[in-house]
Amino acid sequence: MTRHILILLFVAAAVPTFAQQPSAPTEPVVVTTGEGLVQAVPDRAWINISAESRAATAREAQKRNTDAMTPVLSKLKSSGIAADAIRTIAYDVQYEWDFVNGKRVGKGYVARNTVEVRVDSVDRVGEYLEMAVASGATSLGGVRFDLKDRAKLEREALRLAVADARAKADAAASGAGRTVERIVRIEEGGVEGGPVPMPRFARAEIAVAAAAPPIETGQTEIRARVTLTAVIK
Repeated sequence: MTRHILILLFVAAAVPTFAQQPSAPTEPVVVTTGEGLVQAVPDRAWINISAESRAATAREAQKRNTDAMTPVLSKLKSSGIAADAIRTIAYDVQYEWDFVNGKRVGKGYVARNTVEVRVDSVDRVGEYLEMAVASGATSLGGVRFDLKDRAKLEREALRLAVADARAKADAAASGAGRTVERIVRIEEGGVEGGPVPMPRFARAEIAVAAAAPPIETGQTEIRARVTLTAVIK
C-alpha cells in the first residue's frame, strides 16, 4: 500500500486579504493517512430459498406453490429457525411462452416464491440447505456470511486507522525535528468489507450429495481508512 505523508509549513506574510478568499493557515501541519484492519470469523448467515410451481391456470400454480413452500417453512421453524428470521423477498406469478418452429406457444403459468432465512448458527447452514431441498424447495441461493456485531468491529477498525495515522504523524514530525501539538482534523475514508456471498445451488446439486453440502465460512476482513491533519511545533 502506498503511504502518503505531507508536511506543510506556512509562513505568515503581509499580503492583501480578500473577503472572497479564506486566509492561508499560519501554523505548520502534517497530513497523514492511516489504515485499520480487523479480521473475524463470520457468525451469521442468510440463505435464499425458492419454490417454483407450474400449472395451466394462475390459481392452480399458486396453490401448488403454497403446497411446495409450506412444508419447507414448517421444517425450518421446527428445526430452530425463529419466525422473525424468515421473510419473503420475492413472489410472482407469470405466464410463460416458448417458441416452437418459429411460433410462440403458451406453456402455462409459473409461480415463484423466494424467502430469505437468517441463520444464527453458521455451522448448521449446510444442514438447512439440505433440509430445504428435501422438504420441497427447488433452488437455493444468495447464501452469504456476515457478523452479528459488525458495527463494533467497524469502530475498532476505525480506531486502529486513527492510531496508525497518528503514529505516522508523530514519525513525520520527529523527522522534521518537531512534535505534534494537536490534531485539527480527522476525515474518514470509508470502511470496506461486506457480507461474503456464496454460489447459488440448484435442487439437483444438493440432492446428488448423500449429506448436507460442506459450507466453509472463511474469514471476513474489515478495513477502515482515515486522513489526519495535525499541527506541529
